[in-house]
Amino acid sequence: MQSFILGFLLGITILLWNHYRLKAQLREILTVSPDTEDLLGALPVLTLIKREIGYIKQEYHKQQEELELKQQILEIAPIAYLRVDAENQLLWCNSQAQSLLQIDRWQPEQIRLLLELVRSYELDQLIEQTRQTQTPQVNEWTFYYTNYVPARSQSQTYPKNNLNSSSVALKGFAYPLPQGQVIVYIQNQQPLVELSRSSDRALSDLTHELRTPLTSISLICEWLGQRLSDPERLRANQMGQETQRLIHLVEDWLELNQIQENPHQNLSLEPLELNSVLSVAWQVVEPLAQQKQINLRNSGEKEVRFSGDNSRLMQVFINLFDNSIKHSPDNSEILVSLREDFKNQTIEISILDQGLGFSEKDLPHIFNRLYRGDTSRNRQGTKKESLRSGSGLGLAITQEIIQAHGGTITAKNHPDTGGAWIQILLTKIS
Repeated sequence: MQSFILGFLLGITILLWNHYRLKAQLREILTVSPDTEDLLGALPVLTLIKREIGYIKQEYHKQQEELELKQQILEIAPIAYLRVDAENQLLWCNSQAQSLLQIDRWQPEQIRLLLELVRSYELDQLIEQTRQTQTPQVNEWTFYYTNYVPARSQSQTYPKNNLNSSSVALKGFAYPLPQGQVIVYIQNQQPLVELSRSSDRALSDLTHELRTPLTSISLICEWLGQRLSDPERLRANQMGQETQRLIHLVEDWLELNQIQENPHQNLSLEPLELNSVLSVAWQVVEPLAQQKQINLRNSGEKEVRFSGDNSRLMQVFINLFDNSIKHSPDNSEILVSLREDFKNQTIEISILDQGLGFSEKDLPHIFNRLYRGDTSRNRQGTKKESLRSGSGLGLAITQEIIQAHGGTITAKNHPDTGGAWIQILLTKIS
């Protein structure tokens, strides 16, 4: 009898222990529904599992509806959207992306390499840089369409401007996601580019039409100056000087547009020795430097060969020397450094004056058209005229000429002296 009682108690203990362990396991497993824990002892296990499965299905449908809603929003968004995985496979894109990038060989639920669908090195670089840095990235580039034009279907059409032009200006915003995924938003910048071009063309046409009447006014002012006496002659001469300033502005604007539209066609390349070009350019502005007792000091290589347009590069250096002289104090030096990197096949030209330098707010706009810097930069200059009154286009023309040669030009203040520091980087083409 005693053995029976002990066995019975042991069975009860095991049963209770199993029940407790089952509840603990259910408490760990059935955690989706918010009221599962309160019902663990009130309902059968099978019922609890059924309730949990029903709740999971309900939540799944909610999440699915939310996902479909977000996908619909992205589908009708007026901006291209791409999502790629860690292997650069296209997971999904909206109709704007298909239209803008002419993605015709992809269907939803189909995973393919992005490079197979969109031949854009800049887009691949933007995605890879975002993935490596794990920070949002922004890039602008020109996307060139291939000669292949996909057949149109009733459900897929392409913008007219994309098919009628060979390229489109794009701006991409990339953001990193977990597991190496990246999403990219792409803006079509072409309408802004076309608007800017249209505005430039209209202004260029107007500028071109101004040349003839301005020349006539200048001739009349010269004629009046020879026949009038003071003070009328002085007024005629002043009007003539202002007319000449307007003529220079018109000529600079037309020249800038010509270089910008056809940068390479406006160059006559020939073998040059850059030190000789710098020396001749300094001789042109030397009379102005002598008025302020400013000297030129050269450093670096004595002979550097480069294939470029002699007259255009001369124009660049004359303009830079002229600006340096205007903004340098009397009895100072302008330092010119010419360095050649044989390994990277690059040439660096630095021009440094001993003036006050550029103001911080001016630095991002130094090479913008018609931009006038802080007048405080002129305090160390004199009231003597330079080669001609500035039009506000000299540095913009300088930048276009350097870029037409495949180079870059930057403006900064020297960290030690504080003077204006212009750096030009040219690449030698073998």
